[in-house]
Amino acid sequence: MKDVTILWVDDEIDLLKPHIIFLESKEYQVETANNGTDAIEMVKEKPYDLIFLDENMPGLSGLETLSKIKDIRPSIPVIMITKSEEEFIMDEAIGSKIADYLIKPVNPKQILMAIKKVIEQKRLVSQKTTSTYQAQFGQLGMQINDSMTTEEWKSVYRKLVYWELELLKSEGAQMDQVLQMQKEDANKGFSKFIKKNYLAWFQGNSEKKPLMSPNVFREKIFPVLKNEKKAVVFLIDNLRFDQWKIIEPLIAEFYTVKEEELFYSILPTATQFARNAMFAGLMPSEIEKLYPELWLNEDDEGSKNPFEEQLLQKQMARLGIKSSCFYEKVHNLEKGRKLLGNISQIMDHQLSVIVVNFVDMLSHARTEMDMIKELANDEAAYRSITLSWFEHSTLFDLMKSLSKKDVEVFITTDHGTIRVNNPIKVTGDRNTSTNLRYKQGKSLNYNPKEVFEVTVPQSIYLPKLNVSSSYIFAMESDFFAYPNNYNHYVSYYKNTFQHGGISMEEMMIPLVRLEPKKQ
Repeated sequence: MKDVTILWVDDEIDLLKPHIIFLESKEYQVETANNGTDAIEMVKEKPYDLIFLDENMPGLSGLETLSKIKDIRPSIPVIMITKSEEEFIMDEAIGSKIADYLIKPVNPKQILMAIKKVIEQKRLVSQKTTSTYQAQFGQLGMQINDSMTTEEWKSVYRKLVYWELELLKSEGAQMDQVLQMQKEDANKGFSKFIKKNYLAWFQGNSEKKPLMSPNVFREKIFPVLKNEKKAVVFLIDNLRFDQWKIIEPLIAEFYTVKEEELFYSILPTATQFARNAMFAGLMPSEIEKLYPELWLNEDDEGSKNPFEEQLLQKQMARLGIKSSCFYEKVHNLEKGRKLLGNISQIMDHQLSVIVVNFVDMLSHARTEMDMIKELANDEAAYRSITLSWFEHSTLFDLMKSLSKKDVEVFITTDHGTIRVNNPIKVTGDRNTSTNLRYKQGKSLNYNPKEVFEVTVPQSIYLPKLNVSSSYIFAMESDFFAYPNNYNHYVSYYKNTFQHGGISMEEMMIPLVRLEPKKQ
């Protein structure tokens, strides 16, 4: 613990000598002043860690002294000590942003507890967080090694995200590094699990198959409509579970989380496949077969998901759902403001689906723009930008407006993203897909041990461009790199956020059901 220097201001400071000796015995440095004027001069000269300030002093009162101290050094925590419990004094002191207050007479234990609460709270919380994670490290490691089901892997991922966010608040980086190593071990185990079980989910082992992209609307959202409720779905492209958890406290002021779960994105974890599957309620090859006019292959030009609204309508028609439906894609501020200004469009329909593209654009911009790389240089910064965007977004404004309505609100996504750092060499012909986390083609050359290969795309309900097409998926934090111009390619894409492959971050994604709080 660094030396903590305290300024104690009281016109009867000599009577407090026993308290000061007690604090000095606890290795606190205590300086004193017996009036507000002297205290203000001392604060000008020195940035104290904490000030104890008597409220009732001759000359400058405690409240007047407090105001001048805050003008000089607004960040210094001040604990007001007063004989009076009158409400207006407390209101004045609290309004001036005191850290705490104590009522005279005070005893040494009260003073010590006040210091720990104000000065040492962060350190004590950090120590407690670190020690608790250390205690659970081995248990979590065993759970990673023993996880054999989709539900067990969801539990592992939830715990890892929890500790990632908790350790972020602590001061030591050592445990954070340990957690990152444990997270890498978990992704290695998860990739093996997917490699072993994914095909089986589509070959009759439906009891082991988790909730996946095509079933989200059918199982979780459409039932709300049958109960005559209005539902609004915000699909935030590329939203990871950890990003949901950092925006959750903002939403908690307006909504109660009725249900929060993780579901599994299909492979590839990319918009063309995963989001189209969500809206259609079908796997990609089924969409291609039933609605060929609504499916675009990778060698087709333009956007690969221009028919989301039509696919959703087709799904509703197949299931006999006659509810009115509103769809909008928000990809810039102007679109968001327009939607916010015409909220009646949403309230006029039983089901509204709003696709929001900011997080996906952020991950792509981070790859292509040096400034964004600097702003989002690691996982914590990436989350921080997401939080800042959401807090000031038209999406949040829209959610606040909807919290006053009789609606159920869902937040979900189509896939997540992972920061990649390990290049794997792969070659293919000129028609091979360009995604860094999966490849589709007929002449792929790779090391089978380094990828999840699917040589029969129909086995996992993926379309194929020709008879010999196959898919390969990158695992953990790997990304595919071509041998030609290899070093440039690797340096450009290393440490960027990508999606399309197999990782906990990409595949286990949030579905949150929110209920407005009573206004």
